[in-house]
Amino acid sequence: MEGQLQRIVGRNLRRYRLERGYSQEAFADYMGVHRTYFGAVERGERNLTLKTLEKIAHFLDIDPRELLNDPP
Repeated sequence: MEGQLQRIVGRNLRRYRLERGYSQEAFADYMGVHRTYFGAVERGERNLTLKTLEKIAHFLDIDPRELLNDPP
């Protein structure tokens, strides 16, 4: 299904962000993007580059592949 990976990444990103206590706005500020853009990423509406995925994973202190795994 087209776009499925974007939605998986978005769900995982939101889960990890919330687990670490970051607001969407604070996390977007760190990433240097607007909160509405970041919200669209979490909803699976926007595409990320691999470089950005790695930057996010580094900030969250996780392996980038964790963002790609479909949670059970």
